[in-house]
Amino acid sequence: MLKKFFLSAVILGSALSVCGQTKMPPKFRSSFVTISDEGKLVYTPDEQGNILPDFSRVGYHHGDKSIPDYTITKSISPIPGDNTAHIQQAIDEIAQLPLDENGHRGTLLLKRGVYKVAGTLFVRASGIVIKGEGSNASETVLLGTARKRYPIIHVLGQGLPQEKSGSRVAITDDFVPVGTFRLNVSSSKPFKVGDKVMVYRPGTQNWIHDIKMDQIVERQGTRQWTAKEYNLAFERKIEKIEGNTIYLDNPIVMQMERQYGGGEVYGYSFDGRISEVGVSDLCIESEYNAYDDPEHAWTGVLIDKAEDCWVDNVTVRHLANTAVFCERNSKNVTVQNCRCLEAKSIITGGFRYSFYNNGQQNLFMNCIATEGRHDFVTGSRVMGPNVFYNCRATQTYSDIGPHHRWTCGTLYDNIVTDGQLNVQDRGKMGSGHGWAGVTQVLWNCYVGTCAVQSPWTTGKNYSIGTKGKKVRGAFEGRPDGEWEGHNETNMEIRSLYQVQLLSRKGLDLTFVNR
Repeated sequence: MLKKFFLSAVILGSALSVCGQTKMPPKFRSSFVTISDEGKLVYTPDEQGNILPDFSRVGYHHGDKSIPDYTITKSISPIPGDNTAHIQQAIDEIAQLPLDENGHRGTLLLKRGVYKVAGTLFVRASGIVIKGEGSNASETVLLGTARKRYPIIHVLGQGLPQEKSGSRVAITDDFVPVGTFRLNVSSSKPFKVGDKVMVYRPGTQNWIHDIKMDQIVERQGTRQWTAKEYNLAFERKIEKIEGNTIYLDNPIVMQMERQYGGGEVYGYSFDGRISEVGVSDLCIESEYNAYDDPEHAWTGVLIDKAEDCWVDNVTVRHLANTAVFCERNSKNVTVQNCRCLEAKSIITGGFRYSFYNNGQQNLFMNCIATEGRHDFVTGSRVMGPNVFYNCRATQTYSDIGPHHRWTCGTLYDNIVTDGQLNVQDRGKMGSGHGWAGVTQVLWNCYVGTCAVQSPWTTGKNYSIGTKGKKVRGAFEGRPDGEWEGHNETNMEIRSLYQVQLLSRKGLDLTFVNR
């Protein structure tokens, strides 16, 4: 499909050539967001007041800081046999160093060579960077040798978010639209500017019923959704307070309505969460017995209970499942310039999730996957905003997109795949995956096939400027998503993420339309 599209584009360009000059078709302007003559982004609300949210406040320090490049603190070289304890000792030595003013303790350089690792390398303290001398197979290589499913590197803090006693207040708005940064609350007295808060949206049985997730056509193992499983909590920080109105650092990405329980805000702390951990310039590989061998190294880098971290220029080859996995309590992680290549495992459920995000406000950028199933994917009840930007997948075995159970607020921006990119009701698939997500935005993506559906209530999903074949989806009778600019080749805004980032930094966007 992609080859046909690019060939058509070449033919179109030739047909429009007059006297040696190429006339481009007029730029396609989205009805949801466009650039004004003054160089500002202008959002058009729908009939309920929802707009496309600002996805620019994701990744390491919300995209406001560059990933740092620190000097080397300690260097080691590979030793014969298992290097797990050898590397772990070096990590633990750096963990004993004090944090500097940037939250950095030290950088461990793994010098060129092959480090056999039969166990997991743990980073349990803030401010530790693990760096190699290159991500090619001839440079710094961590080679998993154990016959078990395990992560090679595990960045892991402690504890869970803790609600601050007496801080919970009701949201007084009857309706909170997607895209807003502002909430009216019953009292702002429990809060001050800079506080970390959870925006809480309760699950209710009438909501479950109205999106028909208590009516999933069953097969063996199907679970109907229950309200208590869908209490959703979005991490935010208070930027401003005016009376009983609070302003947040990131937008609302799922509409909240009084008829479905409204919402609340409460303060929280997360004392065990670590930060400023980086992994870069490595190749992570696994030994395996056969192409469909499922029992060997599972994940290249696993991140949980950590924020403001990064994985940069890491190549992962021959693992069974995932290159980088951001777990539930990861936040503001940037994964960039990484590759997940030539997975070795069975090709079925639970395997080959190349880049997997379950956290909040994370950014996956400039990543490549081959021979995966779900290459750029979220799990259940993933609270956005999150972004996959400028990523490519080839030789795919299944689909990209939200995988199951109501992910909120994901941008798929300039994703290229020879396979599927789907946002849909997955119904009885899996164990009753149902509606995979809401406020899922596809922007200027190139696909083999694409299905985008919207749930029956509480939000929409969007396909804007998608190039490729539009298909029905797994099940008939679901509402179509918001489609516009299908197969448009000359988008006014080529990357929503990049333009939103530039706009937030105060740049004049008139250059985009030149």
